[in-house]
Amino acid sequence: MSLIILNGTIVTSEHTYVSDIQLDYGKIIRIGNDIKVSEADEVIHAEGKYIFPGGIDAHVHLDLPTPAGPSSDNFISGTLAGLFGGTTTIIDFITPLKTESSITALEKRMKDAENAAIDYSFHMGITSWNENTAAEMDRCVREFGITSFKTYMAYQGVIGIKEEELLLVMKTAARLHALVTVHCELGDDILLSQKEFIDHGKTEPIYHALSRPPETESESVKHVIALAKNASCPVYIVHTSVKESLEHIEKAQSEGQQVYSETCPQYLILDESVYHFAGYESMSYIISPPLRNAIHQKYLWEGLKKETIQVVATDHCPFLLKGQKDYGVHDFTKIPNGAGGIEHRLSLLYTYGVLYNNLTLNNFVAVTSTNPAKIFGLYPEKGEIAPGSDADLVIWNPETDGVISSKTHHQHCDTNIYEGISTKGSPDYVILKGEVVVERGKMKQGKLIGRYLKR
Repeated sequence: MSLIILNGTIVTSEHTYVSDIQLDYGKIIRIGNDIKVSEADEVIHAEGKYIFPGGIDAHVHLDLPTPAGPSSDNFISGTLAGLFGGTTTIIDFITPLKTESSITALEKRMKDAENAAIDYSFHMGITSWNENTAAEMDRCVREFGITSFKTYMAYQGVIGIKEEELLLVMKTAARLHALVTVHCELGDDILLSQKEFIDHGKTEPIYHALSRPPETESESVKHVIALAKNASCPVYIVHTSVKESLEHIEKAQSEGQQVYSETCPQYLILDESVYHFAGYESMSYIISPPLRNAIHQKYLWEGLKKETIQVVATDHCPFLLKGQKDYGVHDFTKIPNGAGGIEHRLSLLYTYGVLYNNLTLNNFVAVTSTNPAKIFGLYPEKGEIAPGSDADLVIWNPETDGVISSKTHHQHCDTNIYEGISTKGSPDYVILKGEVVVERGKMKQGKLIGRYLKR
C-alpha cells in the first residue's frame, strides 16, 4: 500500500526541511515536493508536524528471568508500549546461565521474541569464559548477525565476569570486528557493602543506592576503558550515570579511543531523593546503577550536547510492585532491579531535552535513532529518512500536552517511575513498514509481527 505524507518537517540527525514523502513496499521510495497525491492509497497531511525516523531503543530487557519472576513486560506488551511512544525497533539481550552454551540460550530467546510487534535484534551476554566461548562468539557474528556482546562487572557470582575474562572477550570481539558493551560497577565492592548493611539491619531501599556510590561506577569505567585499549576493542558503556564516568569516557575519546556512551532518561530527569519515599513507593526506583544526586544530571546533559554520550536508551525492565518488587520488602538486595520507560523516552527527551534547550532537534534524532542504528549495524535501513530506508516513521505533534501515569500507560506494570511528570509533544502517527499502526494514541492494526534483524 502506497502512503504519502505531505508538507511535514523532516528531521534527521543532520538536516531539517519541509518536504513530502512517499512510502511503498515497506520502504521510503521518494522524498520531494513533486509527488502526486493520485499515486497514493492513503495521504496524511503533516503541516506543522515533525517527521522523525522511528525510535531505536538499544537497551531493553523484556521477559527477563529473575528469582522474583520474569520482568513484567513480555515481547508483546513491551514492544506495543514502545510503539505507542514512537519506538519501532529494539535491541534486547540473550543472557546465558554460567554453564549454558550461548547458542542454546540464543535459540531459547528467539522463541521468546517470536511475538514481538516491532523489529528486534539481540546483544549476546557473556556470563563466563570457557573453552567454547570464542567459537560461540564467532558463530554469533557469522551465522546470526549478532555483532555486540554484553558483559557485566556487577552481579558477581550470578552473571558478572572478572576483568581477566572481560579482556579475553574484548580480544575475541576485536578479532571479529564486534563491539563489547559493559555494565560498569565494581561488583565485589558492592557485594561487600551490601553484606555490611544487611548485617547491621539496614535493609531499606535507600541502602541499595548507598551500596552503589558513584565511584563504584566511575572506577569500573576507568578499568574497562583501559582493558579495551589493551585489546584494541571498541567499547560501549551502558547507562552512564555519573560525572566522573563521563570524564574518563571523554578523555579516552579525545585520545582517539573508540568508546561510546549511553545514558537513560531516568538519570537525566530523576534523582536519588526518591529513595526517601515511604515504604513500598521507593522500591519502584530500585535500578542499577541507582539514581544519583541531581548534580550529575547537569553533566549528563552536557555530555549529550558535546556528543560524549551518543545514545539515550531506556534499560526498560519493569516489575510489578505488588508480587515482585515487594519480594525484597525486608531486604533491599532481593528487590528485582529495573523499571519501565520504553513508552516515554521520546516524549521525555523532547520535553526536557529539546524544549529546555538541552538538545537540538537533530541531536534528539541522533541519540534516539540514528546513532544506535550506526553503532549497532542497522544503518541506513534504520535510523534514517532517505530513499531505500525502512518506512518506520513517527509524525510528531509538538503541541500535545501529557501527564505520565500508571493508569494510562501501556507497559504491563502497576507503577511508573515517571508518575505525574508532564510532557509536551507526542506521536500523532507511528508508521511501521509503511503502514500507520498507531494514530493519536489508538492502535490501527491487528496483530503485528516484528522481524529479527541480522546485523
